[in-house]
Amino acid sequence: MADSAPPAVIDAAADTTIAPIPIADLPPSTAPSNPPKRQPLPLTTLLGALPSNIDAFLTRLNKCLSTPSGIDTVMLFLCYSSKLSSSILSHLSQSALRRSARDWLALIATLPRGTTVVFSGEGAATAPPPAAVAALALSKRLTSLSGLLSEARMILRLWALLPMYFWAKRLAGQIRARVSSSASAEEKNAGPTKTELAIDFLRLALCVVFQGLENAAYLSSRGVLTLPPAKQGLAYKWSARFWAAFVGIELGRLATERVAGGTFAAKTAAEKNDWARRAVRQLAWAPLTLHWGSDKGLLGEMTVGALASVPGVIQLSGLWASTA
Repeated sequence: MADSAPPAVIDAAADTTIAPIPIADLPPSTAPSNPPKRQPLPLTTLLGALPSNIDAFLTRLNKCLSTPSGIDTVMLFLCYSSKLSSSILSHLSQSALRRSARDWLALIATLPRGTTVVFSGEGAATAPPPAAVAALALSKRLTSLSGLLSEARMILRLWALLPMYFWAKRLAGQIRARVSSSASAEEKNAGPTKTELAIDFLRLALCVVFQGLENAAYLSSRGVLTLPPAKQGLAYKWSARFWAAFVGIELGRLATERVAGGTFAAKTAAEKNDWARRAVRQLAWAPLTLHWGSDKGLLGEMTVGALASVPGVIQLSGLWASTA
C-alpha cells in the first residue's frame, strides 16, 4: 500500500574467465613436450578475479535494506516478480504436460483395434517431459517464496499506524495555523487550502481504516485477536476496498495536477518524471485493489503478478538510485 519511491535495473557483471598461457606462446626452450595437467587455481586467486563492482553492488543493497521502507520495497519487488515467474512457469509446464498427454492419446488412437497398451512406471517413454516437471517444481517453490514475502510485508505493516499518528498531528497543526486569529493573511495563504486539508484528512482516514482492518484480520489469523475466520475474510476484503478508495483519490490528485493550467508545463523534467512514476504506480494498483476487494476476484494469478510487479520495479529503481 505504501506509496514510496523506486531500481535501476542492475547490470550483472560480466563473467571473468581465467585461462593459462597457451603452450604455443611459451618460448621454445620452456615449452614442455608433454604438457602437465592444468592445476586448479587457489581460492584466493579466484575470489580476487571476481568483478570489482560486486562489493559496490552489495554496499548499495545493504543501504537499500537499512530502513523498514527499503526492506518493504525490496520484498515487494521479490514477492511479485516471484509470483509472476511462478505463474508463467506453471502455465508453460502444464501446457507441455497437456501436449504430452495429447500426443499419447493420438498415438494410442492409431493402434489397431484390440491392441493392449501396457504403461510401465519404469519406462522412459511414459515419463512426462523432464523440463516440464522441473519447471512445475520450480513454480511451486516460487509460489512458496512469494507467499512468505507477502506475509513478511504484512508483519512490517503492523507498525504502519504509528506514522499515521504523526501524519494526523501534522494536519492538525496546519488546521490550527489556518484558523488562528494571530496568523496573517499571507501565512494562511501560504499553507494548504481548506479543500486540500479536507482531502488530506480523507486520505488519512482511509489509510487508518484499511490498515486497521488488515492488522485485525492478520493478528486474528495468528490467534492474537479473536475475529472468526469468516470475519477475517470480510476484514481483508473491506481493507482492500478502502485502499481502492485511497488509490482513486490519488489518481484524482494526479489528474488535477496534470491539467492544472500551466503549472505542470512549468515543472522540471525530473518533476515530470516523478509525476509519471507516481501515476503509473497508482494505475497498476487500481485494478489490484478492486480484485482483492471483490467477492470472487477479478484477475488471474499471472495478471496479478504482472500488475504488482510494476510498482515493485518503479519503487526499487528509485530506491536503488537514491543509494548511489
